[in-house]
Amino acid sequence: MTISRILLASVFSFSALSGAVLPAQAQINSVSESFHKARYQPRIQIALLLDTSNSMDGLINQTKSQLWTLVNELSEGKKYGQTPIIELALYEYGNSSLSVSKGYIRQVLSLTTDLDDVSEKLFSLDTNGGQEYAGQVIMKSLDDLEWSGRKDDMKLIIIAGNEPFTQGPVSWQSACARAKSSGIIIDTIHCGDEQTGVRTGWKDAAQCAGGIYMTINQDEEYVHVSSPWDNELLNLNKRLNDTYVGYGSRGIEFKTRQSVQDSNAASMNKGAQINRLYAKSKSGYANESWDLVDAYEKDEAGVMAMGEENMPEELKGKTPEQRKAFIEAKQVERAEIQAQISKLGKKQTAFVAEKRAAMAATKTLDNVMVTAVRKQAAERGFKY
Repeated sequence: MTISRILLASVFSFSALSGAVLPAQAQINSVSESFHKARYQPRIQIALLLDTSNSMDGLINQTKSQLWTLVNELSEGKKYGQTPIIELALYEYGNSSLSVSKGYIRQVLSLTTDLDDVSEKLFSLDTNGGQEYAGQVIMKSLDDLEWSGRKDDMKLIIIAGNEPFTQGPVSWQSACARAKSSGIIIDTIHCGDEQTGVRTGWKDAAQCAGGIYMTINQDEEYVHVSSPWDNELLNLNKRLNDTYVGYGSRGIEFKTRQSVQDSNAASMNKGAQINRLYAKSKSGYANESWDLVDAYEKDEAGVMAMGEENMPEELKGKTPEQRKAFIEAKQVERAEIQAQISKLGKKQTAFVAEKRAAMAATKTLDNVMVTAVRKQAAERGFKY
C-alpha cells in the first residue's frame, strides 16, 4: 500500500470514529493537499534588475558584496518543514553599450540555482551611461523568466536605480499591474534620498505590486566587523573546496570557477568572503552538474555507472568499490567541515550582531534589501 493510500485510510478511519461527516472528495482533497505540501520543496524566485548606467558603480559593488548575505538570510527559512530552493535571475538596464532597439536592457542570467554562475555574471557587469527604462525591464523579466505557477512559492522582482521610474515606452503602471496579477511582488530601491524617489515614482511602483519601497546610499561603504573566528572560518573554506571533485568535460573548469568566485568575494571585503562560505556550507549550494560528491548524493546509481572518460584523474582505473569508498570519504569530510562552519558561524554572527547594535545604522543593501526580503518571505509562510 502506498503512503498516500495509508494516509487516506487513516483519515476515513478517524472520521468514522469521531463521528465527523466529511464528503469523501473533501477528505481526499484535504489529505492530498497535505501530502503534496509535505513532499514539495518551496521556491523563492528573485529577479535582480540593476541599473548599470554611469552613476551606479556603488550599487553594483554593494550587490557584489551582499549577494551571499541575501542567499544566506533566505535559506535559513523553512516552509512545510522544507528548506527553500533559491533561484536568482539577473538583468542590467540603462547601459548605453546595450542595444537601443532592446531598450538598453539585457538578460544577464535566467532563473538559476547555480550560485557561482550568479556571482560570475554579477562581477562581469560594467557601468556606462544610458537611458533607464524601468517599466520596460520589469515587463521583459515578466515575459522572459519561467516564474512558478504555485501560490506557495515566493516570486519577487527587485529593481534598483536612481532615475525617474516614468521613463521609456512601457508604463510602470502596466508592468506592475501585470506582475501583481501573476502573484509577483516588486520591491524598488531608489539610490538616493527618500523624497526624490517618492516624487519620481519609485514608491508608487512598489505599492502597486505589493512590494516595499527602499532607499540606499549606493556610495556608502560596507563596514566589516572583525571577529576572533574570521581567519579560522576562511581556513575552513580552503578545506571545504578540497572536498569538491570535478567530473565530466567541464569539471575542472567549474571547480576553477568556484575558486575564482571566492577571490571575487575576497576582493570586496572579508565579510563577503565569510558570507559566501556560509552559503557554500548549506544545501542550497548544490553542484551536481560538475561535482562528483553532490552528483553521488543526487543519483548514486548514475555516478557508479559513469564511464571512465567522465571520471576525474584520481578515480580513473579504480574499481567500483574504490570509487564508492573515495566519494563517501569525501562526503564524510565535507559534512564534518560544514558542521565546524556552522558551529563557528553561530559565534561569529552573534559577535558581529552585538557589535553592530552599537554602531550607527547604514543605508547599504544588507541593512535595507536583505532585511526587507526576509520579512516578506516570513509573511508568506517561510518560518525563520
